[in-house]
Amino acid sequence: MTDKISDKQRRSDLQEAVDLFITHGGFTAAAQHSGIPRTTLITRFDTAMVEHFQPGSAALKAAGLKAPRSIPFSEDERKAKNWTAQQCIDELMRIVKANPNEVITRNHFRVFSTISESTWTRHFGTFAEFKRQANVVPSRWQHRHEKAIAKHASVDHMRDLNLDKRSYEGKYNKPNGKRWQTILVGSDVHDRECDPFWRRMFIDAVRRVQPDIICLNGDMFDLPEFGKFTQDPRDWDVTGRIRWVHDFLSDIRVSAPDTQIDYVEGNHEFRLLRHLAEATPALRAVLSDLHGFTVSRLLGLDRYEINYIARMDLAAWTERDIKDELRTNYVNYFDAAIGHHFPEGRQMGFPGWNGHHHKHIVWAAFNPVHGAYEWHQLGSGHTRDATYCNGEKWANGFLLAHIDTQLKHTAFEYVEVRDHAVFGGQWYIRKNSEIVTPH
Repeated sequence: MTDKISDKQRRSDLQEAVDLFITHGGFTAAAQHSGIPRTTLITRFDTAMVEHFQPGSAALKAAGLKAPRSIPFSEDERKAKNWTAQQCIDELMRIVKANPNEVITRNHFRVFSTISESTWTRHFGTFAEFKRQANVVPSRWQHRHEKAIAKHASVDHMRDLNLDKRSYEGKYNKPNGKRWQTILVGSDVHDRECDPFWRRMFIDAVRRVQPDIICLNGDMFDLPEFGKFTQDPRDWDVTGRIRWVHDFLSDIRVSAPDTQIDYVEGNHEFRLLRHLAEATPALRAVLSDLHGFTVSRLLGLDRYEINYIARMDLAAWTERDIKDELRTNYVNYFDAAIGHHFPEGRQMGFPGWNGHHHKHIVWAAFNPVHGAYEWHQLGSGHTRDATYCNGEKWANGFLLAHIDTQLKHTAFEYVEVRDHAVFGGQWYIRKNSEIVTPH
């Protein structure tokens, strides 16, 4: 008998929880009016829903419970009205004007308005759209417009740096009027990650050849501090890396004082200048002893009389935008050859070269202007070792491009650098001090 009374009482408690929720429109109000703890009401209500929600089920009939209402529990049938969309908007504006210091949420409107949710949902669907249609919040178009303004405003300061860096393209041209021009090309040096044997070879090539132009084809810097591969901040030494590059540029300029030097911006230079433009905490921390650095001072442009080919917009927004902008950084030599950091340059229909991938590949092509010609992807100056990828698959080397500026023909001379190299009939052997220990 006790168990039957207990079951009956249980069914009564469950039904009461459902009725109280429906009557008062929520657990808080139901608890206040009934004196039953809110958590108890929630537990009983959930139990009733799990056990007896399906109308007409055997369990529901056996329990003797009435079926819950088929309408949402947020709905108040007493407020249901057959209103037009404009009448709903008028009601929302009444609530907004009555509460000028409140953010009108869906729950706020449900409690204080005179209409049910179904009255306005059939016109607007969501409360966010309801507020848009009433001009309480910006429309979708207005919101997109505001976001576009914010996006461009957030990078306005970068455009000033764009003007600075672009002013160095052609600033230190040294034309000599010769028909036959030789260009020495080195790519992907990566500052202190540079192979010391490659460095010695390249500087000796500068000294022996005295090229008309030297093309530094991007990624002179490595700067893992600003890269996508995580580095322990305790190992940061950005200033040391910058000084390494400056020492390298100094050796080039001393070895060829009258040669034009062109520096093509690569993705690593882009990252450095973005940090400079943003004055990021990382940059301020590591350059604290180099306060007031400019593009020229960072890259040694004025000091070593270097042209900087950097057309890309530092304000590029998405990763795709950044890649597209970086591809605009290339140099056209005498309408006879293209120097480009990325392999997309190969599609431009010229002889030429690219870097970036640290692997030497040659493609053959033909057109009526340049005849049969080659495009070279260069090996790098970076050691054939890296912690973030299989660097042993890389190659080291540099390139000499010999151009007939009248016929627009180019002959290439690629120098591969291993533990030995041969350049201009001279053998070079890696010294013990130049052996690189893997990471």
